[in-house]
Amino acid sequence: MPGFTVSQTVAAPPAETFAVFSDLDHAAGRIAEIVRIEKLTPGPVGVGTRFKETRVMFGREATETFEFTEYTPGVAYAFVGVNCGVEYRCRFAFAPEGAGTRVDVTFRTRALNLWAKLFTPLAYLMRGMMRRCMARDLDQLRAAAEARRQAA
Repeated sequence: MPGFTVSQTVAAPPAETFAVFSDLDHAAGRIAEIVRIEKLTPGPVGVGTRFKETRVMFGREATETFEFTEYTPGVAYAFVGVNCGVEYRCRFAFAPEGAGTRVDVTFRTRALNLWAKLFTPLAYLMRGMMRRCMARDLDQLRAAAEARRQAA
């Protein structure tokens, strides 16, 4: 199935950028389309942490459950979710760039059953829309990280 990478440069160091981007408790206030996030695993966020994200997509609320599969503070995190026979993988990588941070977000999908495989052509058509959605999320997170940096 299709995938893509979206990049953004943030005017804040990697550790600060990572902290804002991975902050589940404040994601709903930073990304307009997210209605709420419910952490399902107690304790600090790390590999194995599960959460439910409810966001507005196509004018309707949709809830997905995700699990962190990678979590290295200041460097990268990734999470995976499954819905309707499709596995969704999203990875955020943080690297120093000048005085700021380059954030690369890679989004991949994989059909897990025949039904999902039959809809693969539709997924290719939706790739552009998903890419724009991810770019909006990145813009909003960048703004939050830079505002936090200016307030400090």
